[in-house]
Amino acid sequence: MTLISSDYLIKLWDVFFLFTVPIGGGIPAGVLLAKSRGIDWQTMTVLYFISDLLLALLFEPMMMLFIWACSRSTFLMNLSDHVKQATARTLSGYGATPGPFMLVVISFGVDPMTGRAAAQAAGHNFFSGWAIAIMGDMIFFAVLAISTLCLNSILGDGTWTMIIIMGAMFGIPPLIRRFKDSRNHLKT
Repeated sequence: MTLISSDYLIKLWDVFFLFTVPIGGGIPAGVLLAKSRGIDWQTMTVLYFISDLLLALLFEPMMMLFIWACSRSTFLMNLSDHVKQATARTLSGYGATPGPFMLVVISFGVDPMTGRAAAQAAGHNFFSGWAIAIMGDMIFFAVLAISTLCLNSILGDGTWTMIIIMGAMFGIPPLIRRFKDSRNHLKT
């Protein structure tokens, strides 16, 4: 006698697979798929958390390999220096060395891989760095999942829900940056 049916495992796998999409479109799609397949929010959250753990296990070796390769290649060292300069400019708005809260905000606002790279630059090890990155990403997941479910309950149409949520995900951050830039420009 099995505790979980194979049909339910397939449903879980389908949702988990969408959650592993790295750009963010997998969250609203996975949330709507989970809802349509009768998967509760607690299970959905655990699936997303597991996808973040998988990301940590896959991304960390690649990041460490890149750091090692940078020490052996002039081209990669120059590329790394440019990335460090860009990261320093980005982080300068958060203080010289951002603390854990600001690193969570970076992970929330960009993605967990950027959050982990920023945590690495701030001196955090594997566990604390990924804890910070995953915390920010889980908050992002919660905001996006709740927004998706609420909007879908109003619209009743998964396609339009996806279009609106994706438009908001990619449209609101540039608007905020433009607003902040214009506000800063007026102060000078």
